[in-house]
Amino acid sequence: MPFDLTAHVNAMSRSVRNLERDGKPAKAVIASCVYDTDVADLWDAVSNPERLRRWFSPVSGELKLGGRFQVENNAGGTITECEPRQKIAATWEFGGGISWITITLSPAADGARLELEHVAFIDPHWDMFGPGAVGVGWDLGFMGLARHLAEPTAELPQEAVAGWHELPEAKAFIRTASDGWGAAAITAGEKREQALTAAEATRQFYTGEAPPPEM
Repeated sequence: MPFDLTAHVNAMSRSVRNLERDGKPAKAVIASCVYDTDVADLWDAVSNPERLRRWFSPVSGELKLGGRFQVENNAGGTITECEPRQKIAATWEFGGGISWITITLSPAADGARLELEHVAFIDPHWDMFGPGAVGVGWDLGFMGLARHLAEPTAELPQEAVAGWHELPEAKAFIRTASDGWGAAAITAGEKREQALTAAEATRQFYTGEAPPPEM
């Protein structure tokens, strides 16, 4: 069945949670979506390197409890929890910083749900971009997974094609995702003006309208 981007966007859920980790203020960015498949297939899609490269990115290393992994041109980390067909938790180490991700799978009435929680300390990067700093990137991953499940023979994620971010559908998707994370920040207690400003900064970064920030 052909991939329906509009249906996927409408199926996404985004939220932000305020918390503490190691005694420091932190934020949890939470994305979830129900996919038209079963938990066994969804687990294979998120844990099988051959399938990961088709919708996410090449991932090397040991994808097992205690194993170290590396996402090509992105973060690496250590898998701290692994419950087959249920949960993966790992550190997410990038640019000298560390944050934490948890992927949870569960059956749903219409298929299988994937929920991803990304916890990070509050820093200037958060102040500038809000939850969309990581949230939009994960939105792209969720979209890639949806495309993969709809079109399993495709070799590369759509967003990996050169110039994809310049296409009208890409710009519309990034705007919707950025706005969604802005709304989630407001719901979590962020000041409206700050949340909307951060969401717009995120949109401009992902569409290439603004250069990477100097941090």
